[in-house]
Amino acid sequence: MIELDVSLPLSRFPLRVQAALPSDTVAVLGPSGSGKTSLLETIAGLRPRAAGRVAIRGEAVMDTARGLRPPPERRRIGYVPQDSLLFPHLDVEENVRFGMARGAATRLFDEAVRILEIEPLLRQYPATLSGGERQRVALARALATEPRLLLLDEPLAGVDAALRGRILPYLLRIRESLAIPFLYVTHNAGEARAVAESALVLRRGAVVHAGAPEESIAAPSRDDPEARFDNVLAGMLSAGEPGAAGVFVVHGQRFAVPAERAGAPGPALYAVAPDDVLVSTRPLAGVSARNVLRGRVRSVEEAGGTAWIRIGAGGFDWTARLTRGALEELGLTPGLDVWLAVKTHAFRRLR
Repeated sequence: MIELDVSLPLSRFPLRVQAALPSDTVAVLGPSGSGKTSLLETIAGLRPRAAGRVAIRGEAVMDTARGLRPPPERRRIGYVPQDSLLFPHLDVEENVRFGMARGAATRLFDEAVRILEIEPLLRQYPATLSGGERQRVALARALATEPRLLLLDEPLAGVDAALRGRILPYLLRIRESLAIPFLYVTHNAGEARAVAESALVLRRGAVVHAGAPEESIAAPSRDDPEARFDNVLAGMLSAGEPGAAGVFVVHGQRFAVPAERAGAPGPALYAVAPDDVLVSTRPLAGVSARNVLRGRVRSVEEAGGTAWIRIGAGGFDWTARLTRGALEELGLTPGLDVWLAVKTHAFRRLR
């Protein structure tokens, strides 16, 4: 459990966050300037004017009412900002070892290197690394300090969609293999669903929702133009015929996925962009798309010239992005029965 009861005066509004989140993995969402980074800096001890209490699994990290305000280096909190902030004059191994306590167990370093698969990079310098590699090194450096909490401030913001897809599985490994609690700031609702068990939504320094990711990010925010709403599905991949489409099963629903990206059978994670979810108000027949589902519109949200449609179908809530013109032409409203079509090649495997 992560308990937050903190306040911080900011130039445009006060940050006031009070929430008791029942899980150890929390996505923090909201438009730019809503206080997400300030919250992480408060928890990390980088905001001297902050007050209140932060507790991780019942252990107080900060409690100013009791005089508990340790400096950042004594909080045992790993912080990974948007810019990885690696030391340019140190190679990767030296960067990862930099934050480790003297005499710290070698296993911490070895485990971080193994989970994030950076052993081939250990003798390289930051200037020679790609954006995704730098973020993996920054994550490894944070893990090697044996933190009781990880703070991840949009760690994938500076990388393209392909790199995000490759790094996301590493975040899942951290959650599953090391069981380290973390707060993960993101504008991508799909990532939030995949990575976190709870979500905290901020607007102008205040909590507007705290709870399950599906509830917190049910509809895109009108005032968050940076928001992304990829559909991220977790399920089981079955063995298919050589050269044929793979079979991906989610909540009993079978999906055809690209054979060349299918890989070995077992647990798998796929992403589908909202632009690749086609919506019809009539039953679909004679279409080339292999994945056709019947569903029901749950919500419709308009932002500028874009319409975000949340549709329950096949045991999953899909997000489709349409133009306002398409929305008006189809007459989509909550409660309407619709049919979805998703091409096989729209499924992009993340792990």
